[in-house]
Amino acid sequence: MSSSNFEEFLTKVTSKVKAKEAHSIIKKELTHHLQELSHSFQQKTASKEEADERAIQEMGNPFTLGENLNRLHRPKIDWLLIALFVIIAGNSFLPLIHGNLAMSLPSTFYFSRQAIWLTLAVVAIVAFLFFDYRKLKKYWWFFYGSGLLLLLYTYLFGLMKNGAVRWISIAGMSVDSSAITLFLFFLAWAGILYNINTFNTWMKQALLFILFWVPILFYLVLPHMMLGIIYFFCLLTMFACSNVHRKLAFTLVAANVMMSILLFNVFLASSYRLTRLLIFLNPNADPHGAGYTYLLVRDILSQAGWLGNGFSTALIRQLPATHTDYVFPFLVYSFGWAFGIALCLILLLFIVRISRNAFKTKDRYGRLLVIGGAALIAVPTCWNILMGLGVVPLMEVSLPFISYGGSMLLVNSGILGLILSVYRRKDLVNPTIIHS
Repeated sequence: MSSSNFEEFLTKVTSKVKAKEAHSIIKKELTHHLQELSHSFQQKTASKEEADERAIQEMGNPFTLGENLNRLHRPKIDWLLIALFVIIAGNSFLPLIHGNLAMSLPSTFYFSRQAIWLTLAVVAIVAFLFFDYRKLKKYWWFFYGSGLLLLLYTYLFGLMKNGAVRWISIAGMSVDSSAITLFLFFLAWAGILYNINTFNTWMKQALLFILFWVPILFYLVLPHMMLGIIYFFCLLTMFACSNVHRKLAFTLVAANVMMSILLFNVFLASSYRLTRLLIFLNPNADPHGAGYTYLLVRDILSQAGWLGNGFSTALIRQLPATHTDYVFPFLVYSFGWAFGIALCLILLLFIVRISRNAFKTKDRYGRLLVIGGAALIAVPTCWNILMGLGVVPLMEVSLPFISYGGSMLLVNSGILGLILSVYRRKDLVNPTIIHS
């Protein structure tokens, strides 16, 4: 413990630090330095009181030190990430300029709706930015239970659209409840993986196994396979960046690999899914049926050119959902490959920036949130673009911050807000990671 002189010195220092969240970490660091200096002076035959006084004098003027620490521990805003979000979100209006097969109302309706959703998205980002993310850590059980109950409610009472149950009606408005569950499970697993090494008995490990697979099974039953894929890779990324003990990691990986193989075999046992997979590999086998969209996208991209063809051509109007799932081939065809490549580079920079921010915090829970958030944005981004290029099978997946729609936009905005919250407090939190 520090002496009363130490306490007085620390009070003067922290009086100049505006971020009260940083006071505890500053006092802890300075107390350690003062005690080390005092101990070294005591070894030179000085008394404890005299050694304490000399240690304080060695630290210099407390108010000057406090002003310097105030600059160091000031909350940070990642303006580059915000600027990239603005650029990316601005492109969400481009697919709404023209009509398409899925837009039954005038473009102005979708334009105004998207403007409203983006306004709410900004509100969500700001709200999470100034919220202390650490308060979410201990409520993982609440987030997981809420996600599970929402999935169950969706399965029992959800609305069927395009052969899948993923929407629920709230006050006459359709809400993509499955997207919300993905956000809730993300928050839950950040808390679980923060305490992963407490699951050190076979019963707890069995519970962990069940907790992991139940949402995936729900997503397959709805069916919404893409959400299952996003959920799987999000948790895989977070798990890889957790501090799990080697023995526990081996046990969990072995069990989940066997379950993955079993589930994949069950998946291929379905003749419908097997046919869809074969069509992806060879769309010419059914050019007027299941392979039509693959061939249409291939034809659209082959005619895009470097500068595009505009909005009015008949070819692009044949492609459904150009404002949601097929937004990337629409943008490439309309504005050209130069625009498409530039957009890919901006999205890549956005994801890389998020990933780099994960390693700028010394808080393990914050790092898990940022890593998981990066995966939640990266997986649908990569899949949507690769799907548009014909590299991966066609699925119902939006391009984050660009595809039209409110539910997924708000979910992604909440994730971005949490990422910015972690970055904002990277110099204000007590370190829970010794080696980065």
